[in-house]
Amino acid sequence: MKNLIIIGLIPLFFLMACNDDFLDRPPLDQVASDRFFEKPKDLETYVNQYYNTTFFPKYANHGNDYDSDDLVGPTVNTRLQGTRPVVTTGSIGFGNVRSVNYFMTHYKKIEEFHEFDSYKQYVGEAYYFKAVTYFNLLKSYGDIQWLDIDLGTSSPELYNPRTPRQIVADRIISCLDTAAMYLTADKTNGYERINKWIALLMQSRVALYEGTWQKYHNGTPFGVENADPNKYLSKAVEAAEQIMESGLYAIYNNNNPDEDYRNLFIQRDYSANSEVMFWRKYDNNLSRGDGAFTNDRNFRMSQPLGRSISKSVIDDYLCTDGRAITGNPLFQGYTTIVQEMENRDPRFRQTVASPDQVWKIQANGNVENWSSVFSRLNDNADLNAPTGYMIQKGYDPQVTYHVQQYGEEPSILFRYAEVLLNYIEAKAELGDITQGDIDKTVKLLRDRVGMPKINIESIATDPDWDFPALTPLINEIRRERRIELIGEGFRWDDIARWAAADELIVGKRPKGFKASQITKNPFHEDENGFMDPYQKAMPSGYGFKLNRDYLDPIPESQIVLNPENLTQNPGW
Repeated sequence: MKNLIIIGLIPLFFLMACNDDFLDRPPLDQVASDRFFEKPKDLETYVNQYYNTTFFPKYANHGNDYDSDDLVGPTVNTRLQGTRPVVTTGSIGFGNVRSVNYFMTHYKKIEEFHEFDSYKQYVGEAYYFKAVTYFNLLKSYGDIQWLDIDLGTSSPELYNPRTPRQIVADRIISCLDTAAMYLTADKTNGYERINKWIALLMQSRVALYEGTWQKYHNGTPFGVENADPNKYLSKAVEAAEQIMESGLYAIYNNNNPDEDYRNLFIQRDYSANSEVMFWRKYDNNLSRGDGAFTNDRNFRMSQPLGRSISKSVIDDYLCTDGRAITGNPLFQGYTTIVQEMENRDPRFRQTVASPDQVWKIQANGNVENWSSVFSRLNDNADLNAPTGYMIQKGYDPQVTYHVQQYGEEPSILFRYAEVLLNYIEAKAELGDITQGDIDKTVKLLRDRVGMPKINIESIATDPDWDFPALTPLINEIRRERRIELIGEGFRWDDIARWAAADELIVGKRPKGFKASQITKNPFHEDENGFMDPYQKAMPSGYGFKLNRDYLDPIPESQIVLNPENLTQNPGW
């Protein structure tokens, strides 16, 4: 991994103002190119362009994670299967790097006429968006060229060497330090502009990612020289701890363990929610609005069909005594999904649909249960749920909110639960974790659903732990992260940073519930009678290549343009 050329740079921001993702903001070309950055409002208009789906995905918590072992879609994921080709054309996505660097180069033009306090929020946002842009590039390519100046398409700096990933990570963290210093410390309404605490949450995410990547990829083609994982893990703890000590956020808990987790994801407004740190606001009755995410009329299925969870996730839900299902008399077996849910972590039943739960509540008060959906599992054309475990997390059964093919469910983008999970995992990896750390993090998540807390001194053995070579505590913290954040888009990043594809992906196929629950099974089943949807497509299981598929390939066209300095990523 030597050097990387960067081409395909996106034109300046005022040429991109027609992008639909810019969510009803004033056109960026309202600021003439010869009068950029005369007043704070110009800076605000400029950074508004980054409030889009690149940085804030639509419905992030409504059933993502198809690129992992958690969710199963209608087709096999090419990364997991190891069938991605090296693309012959294309470029590395550095458009946002260039546009942010343009801001950094020119925003100081207004400092002679305006106090810094009047525009420091927007400077902080620019640092945040640069950090996230580079974090995404780091996850995709590893070593990646770091740029701090606004370049043209013929600038010689484009041919500079790739910057080692640990230096990129350091600079991302530094950008987030600056962002946290400039962004407002107010909690705000959580959907218009980011604040200091979002920058710190992202910093904890980046630092945990890089720390565990360096630890678990050490000695592999993806490792770094002179790895120092503890430096990043300590930063993850520090950033998360600042949020925890702010007193601004808390786990949403109305003392209703059978409903609170599910209800968190189907509220109509999160402005006053204690746990939600940033969210997208939708309103189908309006076509325009003032907020950064207000009234973004995007496609949303009115029914959560076609999104099914793998059996491996289901088996990770503990029984109500806090112990795993293997050998546990509380576990009622697999005969029906209702039986599977008995005596299990309440998040199971609040995440996955069962026939006895409410599916639709009509405006006239009529109620229809999920049983009517399960009865249609026999018809593959009607319902594509290849494992039978249909995710309902984030789904509101009230039909009045299902407008044509749009839904008004707000989308949670950042929540306090991640802060707690980042903190406790980093502490466990550092090896200086205490029972007090557990009690102020994982215990709060389990308290919400009435589950026993983890007791460091008496963790029950699970013979089916995913990571038998690691400590029981790290296994349980990873389990908690998987269960709490299911479907929120974290799982592939977790697998990648843990270098865990050998345990979780290679040679495995996602399974489903007992096929005997369906009278006419349109899917395959394994020798034990469980749904086996990919049996024909990949009889030997996922073909993920451990020496290659953790990173993306560099397009061949880029290597041709810079053959002296640019080499392909490992294994490609």
